[in-house]
Amino acid sequence: MVPSPDLLTPSYDPWVVALSYLIASFASYTALDLARRVRTPHLSVARGWWLSGTIVMGTGIWAMHFVGMLAMDLPITIGYDYAITSLSWLAAVAASGVALHIASDPELSWRRVTRGALIMGGGICAMHYLGMQALVMAPPIQWSVLWVTISIVIAIGASAASLLIFFGLRKLQGRTAVLGQIGAALLMGLAICGMHYSGMAAASFPKGAICLSADQLGGMGLSAVIAAATGVLLLLATITSMIDAHMQTQTALLAASLKNSNNQLKEQSLRDGLTGLPNRRMLDERLRLAVERSERDGHSFALLFVDLDGFKPVNDSFGHRFGDDVLREMARRLTAHLRAIDAVARVGGDEFVILLDNQGDADAIARIARRIIDDVSAVVRGGDEDSPQEVRLSCSIGIARFPRDGAADQLLVQADAAMHAAKRAGGAHFVFYEPHMSARAKEQLELQRDLRQALTRDGELELHYQPKISARDGSLTGVEALTRWRHPERGQLGPGIFIPVAERFGLINALGAWVIEQACIQAVAWRDQGQPLAVAVNLSVHQLRQADLAERTAELLAKHGLDPALLSFEVTESVAMEDTGHTLRVFEQLGEIGIQLSIDDFGTGYSSLSYLRQLDADQLKIDQSFVRDLEHSADARAIVQAVVSLAHALGLSVIAEGVETEGQRDILSALGCDELQGYFYARPMPASALEDWRQNRSTPAPRDADLPH
Repeated sequence: MVPSPDLLTPSYDPWVVALSYLIASFASYTALDLARRVRTPHLSVARGWWLSGTIVMGTGIWAMHFVGMLAMDLPITIGYDYAITSLSWLAAVAASGVALHIASDPELSWRRVTRGALIMGGGICAMHYLGMQALVMAPPIQWSVLWVTISIVIAIGASAASLLIFFGLRKLQGRTAVLGQIGAALLMGLAICGMHYSGMAAASFPKGAICLSADQLGGMGLSAVIAAATGVLLLLATITSMIDAHMQTQTALLAASLKNSNNQLKEQSLRDGLTGLPNRRMLDERLRLAVERSERDGHSFALLFVDLDGFKPVNDSFGHRFGDDVLREMARRLTAHLRAIDAVARVGGDEFVILLDNQGDADAIARIARRIIDDVSAVVRGGDEDSPQEVRLSCSIGIARFPRDGAADQLLVQADAAMHAAKRAGGAHFVFYEPHMSARAKEQLELQRDLRQALTRDGELELHYQPKISARDGSLTGVEALTRWRHPERGQLGPGIFIPVAERFGLINALGAWVIEQACIQAVAWRDQGQPLAVAVNLSVHQLRQADLAERTAELLAKHGLDPALLSFEVTESVAMEDTGHTLRVFEQLGEIGIQLSIDDFGTGYSSLSYLRQLDADQLKIDQSFVRDLEHSADARAIVQAVVSLAHALGLSVIAEGVETEGQRDILSALGCDELQGYFYARPMPASALEDWRQNRSTPAPRDADLPH
């Protein structure tokens, strides 16, 4: 443009121009950063980020305009009209709001880009030309149509480019995203400055013009204040964005940690806590995959059921700690010579199952079984340095093959039947399954099928409750929940029949969860009737191995609104000592949610006083084998008296089970036992019968008597 002698030719300070470019780029960078947060799934948070981003971006563009005006040097004292200046700020904010709103949409069509670019470009142009009109000049500013058109085109093009950049940056992650955001901000800042200075090129000031608004908002002072205020605003927005990014990073780390913990819990739930071998659940999955491969590829596989011969006497003689060492050593030996495609699982106390995948040759399987028997029979050394122990064990192995021996769901039972045949033959032997062994296997299969169905139907499984009585005054203190199965064909079945089936076929955890929930429901019912009773539930070793037992129990208590004081768990001494480290952790977790814990059958196993002291238990339960001999055996009375004294010294209460006579009751009361349970008071009964028993019973208080000698 050729300068006119009738017009003033403004000049621009390059440093202030550079400052305006930095402000525009900084505002663009912050807006891009905030745009990512507008897409958060939380609506209220997204709205907060949208509002913040709108104000920050709009104010940054608006400030860039006035800093650009500050760069202009004219021999005129200028000022800005209050109202028009405010409208120019609103226009910039509105344009920014449209940009961030479109940026938060999940998809960006060309129609949406075009519409958004026109609205945004129009808003930016409105901001610029309103800002110029805030300079009330006489005579007025003269405008170049060409440069006005160029500035509008630049504004619309820059707006379209900004929207595309907003969406393009979504695909970038990590350091690439940061570098891309910096580059995009520099380009957007250049486009905003290009629009501003092309708009400034469209304006001409006549010589002799005066600014009628010079006495309102002072030009240089206003520009300086706006630049400072906007710098603070953008800095705060950036800091806030950095804090949010840090929080998101921490959230992501916590989420990753939670996912890792869940994976670990899942892994723990699929593995045996003592040996680290797969448990029954993982075995079932490996078995399912083996069946699929066998049916697809036509290959065979074998299942070996391994039971240690003579493990129980070793465990009883040398203690559970040594027994644990033996089991871990046996697990190592069983896995030592197997292929990567094979699997070993621990399915019971001293029972293991080996899956030989893609192996159907009887001679090869026999060689593997013989090698396993030889490995197991080698000397096991253990114990403390002061008292080393050496033992030799053997094992019995039952072998079933798929598909030769029948359906996959029968294979484990068939291998188990063959293992029992090996034991009957004297042990230290392996036996292949034969059809004549199916009688017991068929019964086991039918029971597991019926039990699986009973868990989904109402009326077959039920809880009976046996009262617990105060030895001091004969009052009812609580009940023990005992599972009964009313089989539609076999009649009433006791737990001794169906619990082993549940353990062998992986149903014990489902059955245990059902028992705990039914006990909670009944405890709530008694509480609501105004007669609260604490209910004790027996935990199996499989339940105790569950990593999330405490969490599941807490969820059940919350679901039914039950006070933890009305629920207690009983764990047999042998189960508690099987994996003492895990037991200590589970007891601690259950204690934290308020569950009372009782060590059942105390004195029948290896009563480790060191672990008993560490266990967060509340009660010891004396086994009925000691109670049975109380009236005739001084040794039995001495043992009970020692247990009671030990328990009370450790702050534990004592309950005796199997009380059947008045004499046993009186002796136990005199020995200081806290609670009593047995047929002398009542047999286990349904909840409805317990109501009648409670109303009709006469409290048989103990009498003071000398102990028999």
